Amino acid sequence: MSEVNLKEEIEVIEEPLNIQSVEIKLEEGIEIYKNPIYVTEKPFQCTKCDKDFSHIGNLICHQKTHTGEKPYQCSQCEKSFSQNYHLKEHARTHTGEKPYHCTQCNKAFSHKVNLTNHQKMHTGEKSYQCTKCNKAFSHIGKLIWHHKTHIGEKQYQCSQCEKAFLHRHGLIKHQKIHTGYTAYQCSLCDKVFSGNSPLKRHQITHTGEKPYQCTICDKAFSLNENFKSHQKTHTGEKPYQCSQCEKAFLHKHGLIYHQRTHTGERPYQCSQCDKAFFQKGALTQHQRTHTGEKPYQCCECNKDFSFKSTFKTHQRTHTGEKPYHCTQCNKAFSIRGNLISHQKIHTGEKPYKCSQCEKAFSHKHGLIYHQRTHIGSGI
Repeated sequence: MSEVNLKEEIEVIEEPLNIQSVEIKLEEGIEIYKNPIYVTEKPFQCTKCDKDFSHIGNLICHQKTHTGEKPYQCSQCEKSFSQNYHLKEHARTHTGEKPYHCTQCNKAFSHKVNLTNHQKMHTGEKSYQCTKCNKAFSHIGKLIWHHKTHIGEKQYQCSQCEKAFLHRHGLIKHQKIHTGYTAYQCSLCDKVFSGNSPLKRHQITHTGEKPYQCTICDKAFSLNENFKSHQKTHTGEKPYQCSQCEKAFLHKHGLIYHQRTHTGERPYQCSQCDKAFFQKGALTQHQRTHTGEKPYQCCECNKDFSFKSTFKTHQRTHTGEKPYHCTQCNKAFSIRGNLISHQKIHTGEKPYKCSQCEKAFSHKHGLIYHQRTHIGSGI
């Protein structure tokens, strides 16, 4: 359709310039309140739908959504686009160009919208608020995702099994289990991952690389999120507080796990037996008691371990590392439990009491040895 013919089909709507507060309702339960905005005259109306536009060029671009016309083709690949600026944005995926720079930090972006979203991290702006709870979000997409946690909607269902997911990317990752997709496979072992990001995280376990170092102590970390979590141990910050009791936690997942002690919820159930667990990791570890799997192997000797914690403890027998230090004396320990036991010497705490007499002990093994004196004496 030519621009001349298009103008003949345009219905002009005369509306005065006005100012109004806009309330957007995406679906029931989601309301987004924005600051007052200027609403200008929109005289150009699409004859296919009810949309109005302030400029004829915008209407012409919009009409292509009805006709399916995509005249702008990428010279590097076969993709085509209905609008020229979409082609320009796509071309940056080939050139790597990132023209939008943040003035607060050194990050650069290929799309302006990504820069706008990033800048909200610096300003702390959270314009989109959930009407079900008090949470606010910097992006509308995050609000939509959050809203699904209230309504429990799992609209993305797997066609191979009965599992359903809140978000589309969750379904896509899950489907790779059925297809046997192995694009993200570690070259050093046989493990396969659902995406590039978890593969990279895994590969660090082979290289031992720890690029994130704490400036307050000597600890180094392979992952940035673990480094940030560690920093809170120095500041004492515990932003996640339980509404049922006075306990507070460094991390959100710590609060979620703790809240289950109040509700009694154990959402992770073993398919081999009747046991259920508060945490997914606890279920994964438990399942190895059925399968006999020992995924952690020591490179110094050939010992295999079912659990990462016992593997790390074992490695200290080779390295001699003793990361747990007593604040009262100079002693250090390779195992945290040994430090806790040692500290009772300083505090005088004796939690293990004999049921036959009044004696108490700082360690459980001390009580066990003592109880034999009663058995031998026939008390």
